[in-house]
Amino acid sequence: MSLSESLRSVTSGARSVSRLGEALAKQSRSVRWSFGAICILALYLLPWWPNVPVLGWIVETPGTSFPSVLTDQVVIFVLVALGLNVVVGLAGLLDLGYVGFYAVGAYTVAILSSQHANLPWLLCMPIAVLVSMLAGVILGTPTLRLRGDYLAIVTLGFGEIIRITANNMHWLGDSRGISNIATPPSIGPLKFGVLDAKPYYFLGFTTILIVIFLLRRLENSRVGRSWNAIREDEDAAELMGVDTFKFKLWAFAIGAAIGGLAGSLYAGKVQFINPNNFPLQLSILFLAAVVLGGAGNMWGAVVGGALVAWMPERFRGFADKRVFVFGVALVLVMVFRPQGLIPRKIRKERWLESWKPSSGTALGSKE
Repeated sequence: MSLSESLRSVTSGARSVSRLGEALAKQSRSVRWSFGAICILALYLLPWWPNVPVLGWIVETPGTSFPSVLTDQVVIFVLVALGLNVVVGLAGLLDLGYVGFYAVGAYTVAILSSQHANLPWLLCMPIAVLVSMLAGVILGTPTLRLRGDYLAIVTLGFGEIIRITANNMHWLGDSRGISNIATPPSIGPLKFGVLDAKPYYFLGFTTILIVIFLLRRLENSRVGRSWNAIREDEDAAELMGVDTFKFKLWAFAIGAAIGGLAGSLYAGKVQFINPNNFPLQLSILFLAAVVLGGAGNMWGAVVGGALVAWMPERFRGFADKRVFVFGVALVLVMVFRPQGLIPRKIRKERWLESWKPSSGTALGSKE
């Protein structure tokens, strides 16, 4: 498939998903739940999609194992995008160092489950989530009074501080990294080893479903409404009685916890980490996933995370030029879908309104 064909399929697919979502919103609750159950079942069977003649050419990843791509890239990127969407999309805070929380979760599991403590992965994972949340509170308490570019610079520095600290501290494995990390415990026929990637996909996808359920509850609660108010106009929200600092700190802590959860899954899968696994480039890709999918829309974050993880693998046919082609593809998608592939409803309406001609004004101008 050529680059233009890939882009056309992505943009047309995004439009189809938007139309499908609007159509489902008009249906009864039982229809929506039935459709959701079918989609979840289909996604649980995703590792076998390349064997289906009609679907094989869509999900084909030349030169790689499709289940490995799902577990090593797609699941992790989707989970991280959901967490970063809380910070960037819901609360409107620009975080350029999100990879730091991802690294904190991975290193916590690595330290506790390797030769340092030999604890089981299942016990290390919730500890990693709590440590990552604590890191979010420690970073957010002195810095969340900053806004815009200043906050972005501080978070960017945090991500680099975590990587450099891991590179120079002996008890963190320094540049050699940490090996012999514990894997998740086997559950019945699901054996977590090196050869079969499917059990890791099932674990990761189930984790994503749980995170989506919890975030949806939060988004529809008083906390979510406060985040929306802060994102739209922080000064107005504060004048209306919203404790902006407290709710921004909540967003930072929850986003950090999800980032740490993704890091713990990653460490349990690869069983070896070092500082090179957490470069600044990864933070930029995480942010690109949220913006590409549609900041503020949970389903947009899911689609954006999956695409940013999958597209470089899909472009392996371009050999050493695939990163350049991937960048061009991102630029073109944003040119034709500046509001994101699946934008938040309010944002979509505003974007469409800005392109409506009005009497006495030029196309796209505002009075």
